[in-house]
Amino acid sequence: MALSLDIDLLRSFVVIAEVRSLSRAAERIGRTQSALSQQIRRLEDVVAQPLLQRTGRGVLLTNQGERLLTHAQRILRCHDEAMAELSEKGLSGTLRFGCPDDYAAVFLPHLLRGFASQHPHASVEVVCAPTPRLLEQVDKHALDLALISLPDAGNVAVIRREPLVWVGSPGTDATNFAPLPLALSHPDTLDHLAACNALRALGREYRIAYASSSLAGLIALVRSGQALAVLTQTAVPADLQILANDAALPPLPSVGIALKFDQGQPTPLVEALAEHIRQVLPGL
Repeated sequence: MALSLDIDLLRSFVVIAEVRSLSRAAERIGRTQSALSQQIRRLEDVVAQPLLQRTGRGVLLTNQGERLLTHAQRILRCHDEAMAELSEKGLSGTLRFGCPDDYAAVFLPHLLRGFASQHPHASVEVVCAPTPRLLEQVDKHALDLALISLPDAGNVAVIRREPLVWVGSPGTDATNFAPLPLALSHPDTLDHLAACNALRALGREYRIAYASSSLAGLIALVRSGQALAVLTQTAVPADLQILANDAALPPLPSVGIALKFDQGQPTPLVEALAEHIRQVLPGL
């Protein structure tokens, strides 16, 4: 009898691939870590290939795992769209959604897949940019909704809080640099402001070695060992190191993640995406 790919096993595998951690995936799915490990072993038996490689900071996909992920995402999308269409549920239309790069890489795949399963006839146009640029586009009515970072204070409804952390290549020692080289986003972004304010308060000399709105560009420079960056903790790649706060590196604040709507009455589709984000994002 030919073996087949089980939808539940694929769904668990995709969640692990997104969060790169068995413990975090188990919390999201609502299973024990042991049960989740058993699911992955069953899936590996079906495909006769190792799919995950465990590391000190979580799990990485093997080459076979990366190949399966592409198929699994497509299978789940078709499955969920079929179920939603046959049950005649969901809204239709197009909305324009903005999201910072660091959240896009970590949160967006799960958020959009879950939303698409509920509203298979809806179309979401995604724009990735730093928060100040997203706010400008919302003000110009170029976006219907944006996920943004704000200082973790005030009366804005915060959906989730994320600590900012110092990040370097493995083995980086901040005491070896004078001045401290930084790779930061534009001067009006929270990572840039937090880093500079904290270092000035400490009296630590620094220089901006690289400034860009591209998260990939910042991470590339950190990987080279030429600079340190400030990222939200959830966005730190597994091959980089979170540096401890000490005499060379001052503590950094947290940021709040919130939603920003275009002015006027949101459409039912925009409201639906906003509510989906409010429900799902805290648990990712």
